[in-house]
Amino acid sequence: MSRPTPETLRFAYGTNGLTDLRLTDALALLADLGYDGVSLTLDHMHLDPLAPDLASRTRRVARDLGRLGLGVAIETGARYVLDARRKHHPTLLDPDPEARGARVDLLLTAVRVAADLGAPAVHCFSGVLPPGESERTAWRRLADAIGPVTDAAGAAGVALAIEPEPGHLLADLAGFHRLRTALGDPAALGLTLDIGHCQCLEPAPPAECVRTAAPWVRHVQIEDMRRGVHEHLPFGDGEIDFPPVLEALRATGYRGLVGVELPRHSHAGPELARTSLRFLRDAERAAIEGGVRC
Repeated sequence: MSRPTPETLRFAYGTNGLTDLRLTDALALLADLGYDGVSLTLDHMHLDPLAPDLASRTRRVARDLGRLGLGVAIETGARYVLDARRKHHPTLLDPDPEARGARVDLLLTAVRVAADLGAPAVHCFSGVLPPGESERTAWRRLADAIGPVTDAAGAAGVALAIEPEPGHLLADLAGFHRLRTALGDPAALGLTLDIGHCQCLEPAPPAECVRTAAPWVRHVQIEDMRRGVHEHLPFGDGEIDFPPVLEALRATGYRGLVGVELPRHSHAGPELARTSLRFLRDAERAAIEGGVRC
């Protein structure tokens, strides 16, 4: 499969959908298939952020990425990397300052890894509103916790790209703007736009979400999804019309990675990586040849 021209989008595949592969094997697979990059989730099986010798292991990954010609974005959505019993815990909303600090420390580590790998963006999320907490308290806690990470990202020349996640405190684009405004619109704070999440719960169609969010988009995740159902689906199994979405990304000048996110499909990861890239290239070609307009 040939590499894209500069005018085409840059597609990646998330390592959270390749958890049965060693990282070296996953990177080689994606390069062989023709991907432009990788969305690298820091986890125990892929560049463990808590294990010893992180700096030297990061240098090895940097060499592999350079040799294979792959770009990279850093993601921090590992399910149990901080707590072996509670998925995605602790979060930036945890009432326990020590637990909350563990998530902040993970994000600060991710920023350093991103800088060392030349990744332009670090993905993160808010977390679910803790039981018994008021939304007002949780929003204040989120801003207080994420502020130092945003500062560190800015100093490192990396964007901190928070993802609106269905069911989380920051669940939609309106929530992103609420946080951005509360922090004083820092340049280092950007948006991870998940196309499936737009289909799931945003009032506007996904292509319109791309257009309205474009000034803040620093990272993109993509998969199929159905309205009102938060389930990441292989392309063609959901309801999204992809050519208008890809044309909107092209037309708004997005040049970051567009990362396929299928975290529950690692059992079929290599084959889905192959078919996903073919689907996306065909959809992009249809948008270009069909004259889809934003």
